[in-house]
Formats: sequence, C-alpha cells, structure tokens
Amino acid sequence: MLIPQPYLLFLGDVTDPLAAKTARGIQVWRPEQCVGEIKLPGCAVSLGLDELDINAAKARGAKTLVLGTANAGGYLPTHWLDTVKSAISAGMNVASGLHHRLVDEPELVALAKEFGVELFDLRHMRPKLNVGSGKKRTGKRVLTVGTDCSVGKMYTSLALEAAMRERGMKADFRATGQTGILVAGEGIAIDAVIADFIAGAVEALSPANDADHWDIVEGQGSLFHPSYAGVSMGLIHGAQPHWLVMCHEMGRPHMRHLPHQPMVSLKDCVEANLRAAHVTSDAVQLAGFAINTSNYSEEEARAYCAEVSAEFGVPATDPVRFGIADIAALLQERG
Repeated sequence: MLIPQPYLLFLGDVTDPLAAKTARGIQVWRPEQCVGEIKLPGCAVSLGLDELDINAAKARGAKTLVLGTANAGGYLPTHWLDTVKSAISAGMNVASGLHHRLVDEPELVALAKEFGVELFDLRHMRPKLNVGSGKKRTGKRVLTVGTDCSVGKMYTSLALEAAMRERGMKADFRATGQTGILVAGEGIAIDAVIADFIAGAVEALSPANDADHWDIVEGQGSLFHPSYAGVSMGLIHGAQPHWLVMCHEMGRPHMRHLPHQPMVSLKDCVEANLRAAHVTSDAVQLAGFAINTSNYSEEEARAYCAEVSAEFGVPATDPVRFGIADIAALLQERG
C-alpha cells in the first residue's frame, strides 16, 4: 500500500486532543508532508497548521485527505461525508483508519471511480501475502517490543529511524499500524491480517536488503498481554530481528485495560522476547530500553533509566525527554 502524499489532515469536529492522535503523529513526524488542516464547526483541536478548505489545499498540492481522528466505535459520522465528497470531487484520494470502511459507502465508491482517485481503508487493506517461512534474509532489522500495549513502540521506532539517519546510517521505518502507515506513506496494518499470515506480512514488509541497511519494524502488543500476544509473536518471527528495543512505561500498575493482569518484570519480558526471536534469528540481542517516564520528575526518570541500564548493560532512555542517540550509537558500533 502506497498512499500519495502530501496530506490534508481532517480533524472533523473533535474536542478531545487525544482523538486527533493520528493527525498529530503525522504532523510531528512528517511535517513536510502536511499542507494544512481542515476542520468542521465546533472542532476544538488544532495542530498549528494552516487551516485550509479543499480548494486551497488542492492548490497547494495535497493529494490525499486523511481522516486523522478517532471516535468511540470507529464509525464514519454522516456529517463528515460532505467534506470527504468535496475532496474526492477535487481529485484527492481519501485515507481512513476507522473501522467503518470508506468502500462501504456506495456514493463514495462511485464518486472515487468518477474522479479517478482511491479510497484507502487502512485497517482493512489485505495485500496478497504468504505464510512466514523463517528463511534467512540479508539486511539488518530492529524490532520494537513492549512490556504492554501503548508504551511507545511507534514513537520509539520513528525516533530511532531519525537518530540513525542523523548518524549517516541507512535506516527505514516499517509501519505495522494505521498511524504509522500514514506517517510512512506505506505499510501493512497487522491487525487486519489473518493470523496465519502475520509472520509472512512482516517478511514482505521488511524484505532482503543491502548488508548495511537497517529496517526498524514497528512492534505491536506484548507477549504478556492476553489480548494481543499472538500478534506480537507473529511480528517477532516475521521480523527476524537482529536487535530488540524494549519499550516500557515506568510505574504502570497493570496491563492496559486489564486491572486483573499484573505487569511482567523487565527481566522476564526481555528473556521471553529474546527466546521467541531465536526461532528465526539465532543471534538476536537486546539493544536497549525506551521508557515512558512522563508521570515522574526528571530526577526520578534519570535515576530509573540509570538503574535499568546498569542491570542489563545496555542504554535505557526516555526518547521524548532524553532522545535515543545512545541506542542508535550502540547499533552503529555493534551492528
């Protein structure tokens, strides 16, 4: 899947900043691909981009309208349709990460055909895939894994790509979730892949490459989360990673949305992920820790990262607060 860029980011009429996290992720990581934002009356959220209408955005070169917000249930509100139809009529593609599919709206399908544009339903794209083979392939790969869901695997992957490129390394982010796909402009939404093909999807996403080329594969879920461990295992096997970066939230009391499920220790999580990765990558190693310390003071955060680093002998950092250069340096030196 290759989504034409640049984007016009649609914020709808949302009032909660968290509801616009997809649009914000694109704006933070690919600002050069954002021509502006478009909002409906009542919207209380802004990304700080120029507010444009469809015609102005088209004149600036926008190729795709991105529905950059989420709502409960992931449905497509009826009052958003006029904006979507206007974009299509202006010759723009439309991309959505909602559960509600654009292609389930006959009027949108007909209009897209008439104006020669595409509708991208990121959660529902199903490219032709093979089952995973585990066959060794060239190139280097880093996979972000986690002690739980929503601990910063996408952010860490993108930060690592940027840090590695700053060091002159050939590195590419490989997206496995809808926001990551919109940031990268391409990828495979793993939560839309049939279980048997998850490992094969990741093999296709990060194919054989030059010996000095690095793929940073965006992880999903956690081996210790009862709801999503299967997705995590498929990603680990398909990525065939040479290195793992463990993502974690400092002080999280239990698995996300599961108060009855206690968090796993870092030691147990590292060991389990390395053991699982050995199935397809017998020389896999731990590159470091990316830790969300946002609920703690800087002093507490630095002390915790230093403690983790001393225990495991690899860098531990908060990518947002302190950057991720130490992990990029380790990969360059030992890669």
